[in-house]
Amino acid sequence: MIPPGFIQDLLARVDIVDIVGRHVDLKKAGINHKGLCPFHGEKSPSFIVSPSRQTFHCFGCGQHGNAVGFLMEHLGIGFVDAVKDLAQQAGMQVPEDDRSPQQREAEKAQKQRQATLTEVLAKASQHYRQQLKGNPRAIDYLKGRGLTGQIALQFGLGYSPEGWRTLASAFPSYDDPLLVETGLVILQDDPGKSEAEQRRYDRFRDRIMFPIRNVQGEVIGFGGRVLDKGEPKYLNSPETPVFHKGKELYGLYEARPAMRRRGYALVVEGYMDVVALAQHDFGNAVATLGTACTQDHVQKLFRFTESVVFSFDGDAAGRRAAGRALEAALPHANETRTIKFLFLPTEHDPDSYVRELGAEAFERCVENAVPLSRQLMETAAEGCDLGTPEGRAKMLSVAKPLWAALPDGLLKRQLLGELARRAQLPDAELQSLWANALPPPAPGQRQRAEQRPATPRAQPRPSADGGQGGAGDEPYFDIPASAYGDESAGGDEVHIPHDAYAGDAGAPSPQQEAPKQQRKWEPRGDFKGKGKGKWGGGDWRKRDQDPTIGLPRKAPPAPMDHAVRMLLLHGELWNHVGEQDLQLLHELPGEHGQLIAWLERFLVDHGPTPWAVLQAALLEADRMELAERVCGGPISAPVSEEHLEDEFRVVMRRLWISRLRAEADQIARSPQPDMGRFQSLLKQIRELEAA
Repeated sequence: MIPPGFIQDLLARVDIVDIVGRHVDLKKAGINHKGLCPFHGEKSPSFIVSPSRQTFHCFGCGQHGNAVGFLMEHLGIGFVDAVKDLAQQAGMQVPEDDRSPQQREAEKAQKQRQATLTEVLAKASQHYRQQLKGNPRAIDYLKGRGLTGQIALQFGLGYSPEGWRTLASAFPSYDDPLLVETGLVILQDDPGKSEAEQRRYDRFRDRIMFPIRNVQGEVIGFGGRVLDKGEPKYLNSPETPVFHKGKELYGLYEARPAMRRRGYALVVEGYMDVVALAQHDFGNAVATLGTACTQDHVQKLFRFTESVVFSFDGDAAGRRAAGRALEAALPHANETRTIKFLFLPTEHDPDSYVRELGAEAFERCVENAVPLSRQLMETAAEGCDLGTPEGRAKMLSVAKPLWAALPDGLLKRQLLGELARRAQLPDAELQSLWANALPPPAPGQRQRAEQRPATPRAQPRPSADGGQGGAGDEPYFDIPASAYGDESAGGDEVHIPHDAYAGDAGAPSPQQEAPKQQRKWEPRGDFKGKGKGKWGGGDWRKRDQDPTIGLPRKAPPAPMDHAVRMLLLHGELWNHVGEQDLQLLHELPGEHGQLIAWLERFLVDHGPTPWAVLQAALLEADRMELAERVCGGPISAPVSEEHLEDEFRVVMRRLWISRLRAEADQIARSPQPDMGRFQSLLKQIRELEAA
């Protein structure tokens, strides 16, 4: 882990104007520098860099931070990589972690090798661009596809001439093994000949060249399209140490500003679709590289946007591609993200559609795209006769693995109800049938499923006649086994301060409290202090007064305050938060839920970090005051490291108790209380308190 002190020294040594100026054209504006914001499209500069504060701020989109934050946001890299990049520019050595010298040397050699390969590919890209400028046939082809020179320049388009060894004019040695390793040159595999005797030739010949760049802007591969008829129509670079088709997206480097401006990413199938859409102001388009959409693709997109629209042709091949994209997207779908599917007419792809019908028509198609939930339903019902029991059973058999791939949450619960209604089954019955469809716990979780005690479930809602509800009643949420503690943990009992057991405000216990007896006041001596009794003697007017008298009383810390504080101070606890506990944390009211959402995004991007690093991130994001309000004061006293996980489990148990008490109190206040549910809640509360 990088020491926080090193980060402060690094930020003090670098000049943010120099760092940002390498990516943004800045001009002096008084004591600051100004330029066009790289994070959203704008015509008038609203992006300010302050050398005195060493920060940047955009008054248009609100992005702000220091030099590390700029590199993270602009290059799409993690915190550690941004620090290392900045340290390299400043000539500083990042303190090494606990890796062995052999591991560090291997990683250093690997990075050097990758840098060498990207330099070779960048040189080839420059060569292809020069060839395009001098080839009227290739230029006419691009003009015929409706492209301008500005778009060709933006995407670095080039041309690979006819001929077997045209790259020999770009590199001093055509026999350089790096040309083969980068996939630019093919080495004929002839076992009977030595490497020097084997024939070499260019992989790409007479093709429009599309350089593929990573999020840092480095060329890592190429896609080539034939100008006339020929096979294959598209040809991609092979897998190399710097290029992995299943993880990279064409156009992502160029599309990031437009993604922020439009609010979503548009995933298409071809390079020309991306370039043509950018020509018509849809610069937020990216394309897979001749492979089906993967989970890595989806995960990478969600680093830059919370909304993704997949666009496919309306033919059978497009439907199959949509099915694979659906499977890749399901594990990343939740209530805060939007995933849609757009199907064009069979005679069109995005390129031809936007050129023939215009940008407005394509915009309407995007607005009418199918949500993920409906796409799942249609995929499951395809080829099924829902008018028969057999057809409905087949539909459920197809839907079950798709539904199981969804992360636990409100979206998954709602889809269960939709599927149950379409299959003409009660929700509770389908949930019972699919109980085993839930994914197993993550390998990193401390409590494995087989070690957990049985999870008590909410009792069914009682019917009007006092009996138990029918099969059509939907069960209430389940309490995770983690709330009851780990029976196999052993060890001494963990003691939590008394204020950790205080309930949330507005959520008193529904149980009736015994009326308090009025205490009679009996004087012990006179007011002049002549008597001696329980209260002692002396002049009461001269006694020290409590300085807090007359001030508002401060509420004791609630369990949710403790839970958030522990997650802030000990990020590693996030690895022990199960899906149900995570849902509970996200549903915390007001600022608590807001801070949990921000903290999850930070920890997913950067992993568990020391409090000092997280504190700096909170300050940069202007959320430090929010964190202190949520935690009830300054966050300075760390929680004891001893029995940390057990203590956190106790706090989460108190959170569940508070939630159940709030629900019970709501029932008790209702005009027609559901006493069956009320008794069930009391039972769960007693079980949790006794755990």
